Amino acid sequence: MSPRYSAGVIPVRYAKSGLPELLMLRVYKLWDFPKGMLEGDEDHLTAALRELEEETTLNECHFKWGHDFIDTGPYSKGKYSRYFLGECLTGEVSLPISPELGRPEHHDFRWMGVAEARSLVRPRLLPVFDWIEQVLNLS
Repeated sequence: MSPRYSAGVIPVRYAKSGLPELLMLRVYKLWDFPKGMLEGDEDHLTAALRELEEETTLNECHFKWGHDFIDTGPYSKGKYSRYFLGECLTGEVSLPISPELGRPEHHDFRWMGVAEARSLVRPRLLPVFDWIEQVLNLS
């Protein structure tokens, strides 16, 4: 059996201070990046961009760091998440109503600094933050 993957974009923007901020989404008490399962024959990047737009309405993302990615270890019955780092230069974030749920998929969103975001996530995402800091030259 092949592994099950979700894919997501880690949205980055730069504050007036010049420091990077990450867009985090909250469902109940859990904070994470926009992501979702691959559909049909989608590749990971296509799924990640689709999920970004579906969950946040952001549809313009620039991959100034290339299409490199990081995978999480297995969680939730052997599922993996693959994340790409993308800079979002324009667009207002909103949490649209999911047709399947009849309500937004997430309860809240917030742009926050890397350290604050790291402090809110589950341990499975800590290696992702190590990668983010390396790519953004923060470490």
